[in-house]
Amino acid sequence: MKNISDILIVGGGLNGPALALALAQTGHSVTIVDALQPEQQAEDDFDGRGYALALASQRLLQRIGVWQHVADHAQSMLDIKVTDGHAGQGPSPFFLHFDHTELEEGPMGYMVEDRFLRRAFQKAMSETPGISRINGRKVLSQASDANAVDVTLDDGTELRGRVLVGADGRRSGTAQRAGIKRTGWDYGQTALVCAIHHEKAHNGVAHQFFMPAGPLAILPLPGNMSSIVWSERTETAKAIHALADQSYLQALRPRFGDFLGEISLAGKRFTYPLGLSLANSFVAPRLALVGDAAHGMHPIAGQGLNAGLRDVGALAEVLTEATRRGEDIGAIPVLERYQQWRRFDTATLAAATDAFNRLFSNDNPVLRLGRDLGLGLAGAIPGLRRNFMREAAGLTGDLPKLLKGEMI
Repeated sequence: MKNISDILIVGGGLNGPALALALAQTGHSVTIVDALQPEQQAEDDFDGRGYALALASQRLLQRIGVWQHVADHAQSMLDIKVTDGHAGQGPSPFFLHFDHTELEEGPMGYMVEDRFLRRAFQKAMSETPGISRINGRKVLSQASDANAVDVTLDDGTELRGRVLVGADGRRSGTAQRAGIKRTGWDYGQTALVCAIHHEKAHNGVAHQFFMPAGPLAILPLPGNMSSIVWSERTETAKAIHALADQSYLQALRPRFGDFLGEISLAGKRFTYPLGLSLANSFVAPRLALVGDAAHGMHPIAGQGLNAGLRDVGALAEVLTEATRRGEDIGAIPVLERYQQWRRFDTATLAAATDAFNRLFSNDNPVLRLGRDLGLGLAGAIPGLRRNFMREAAGLTGDLPKLLKGEMI
């Protein structure tokens, strides 16, 4: 006998559980398939990975019952400083400074470690009726007809739902099985990710330092710690990642500077190849894609998870309103409302991150002068600066209700 739910979600990272919670709280039955076991998602070891959550994303997490489990481990991002320059030479005199006191809503966002966020999602799902979880299993096949979508797992389990959602990353098997192709390219860059202890307090300030090889983001974590996302040319990144810890720090120090005093490594080190990857369609018959399954972009603006949570808010709202109107939630006209809502915003964000990366990740003197003057101009005009701040906080555009902190 098949396990029957309204919604089947493939992918148990962050976007999948967020969607499961949002839909279950509006009365839908949800089954989420996760290749990992719950204990793997809830590991407590500090590994240095963190997420920059925009204020709008924090509102969604609060509304779906996750934030209460992670708030004590979150660090407010009060200010953001954007600079341009060379490693070891310090930033140029032109910079952009976002001060949270210019926003009525409060901090522009929060930094939360990966381990705490995943654990909070697991706890929230365990407390929410209507969510069935299948762990340690992979999807072998999927097929849809006029009334339902059927999924078979690698242990022979059969699932049936009205809508299948792929939240399974850039290499989404859900998208591939539906015949959805992707458009994108590699940037020839790799992100080196770690966390550091530092001698001085960061005071809740996030830094983005643009260098010719790629940007360095220094993102505040609770205490005297920061998360580092350091982009380098791929070959250089491989060589740096292969170094012993102390040699790794020697490579980081001239890029990092001394404004936070002495630094040391905390937790593990990771690398991630950087590229752009957009699904050519976000929907198919009885199927929708969210998060990296729909769009993977450069971390230059820190919007990856935030864009995924916008997908979650939009899809949950579209499906819930369709249910209340008595519509077939898996019908293409319903799913296309979600795609229409999210595709333009996503394409615009992807194009912006692509352009910023190309503009700043080079040492062309003409481009350097132009972008430095641009940073200085943006910082000097209050209205323009405020617009950038509201964009960073996720407060612009056609926001789903959950990202406004409202019930669907």
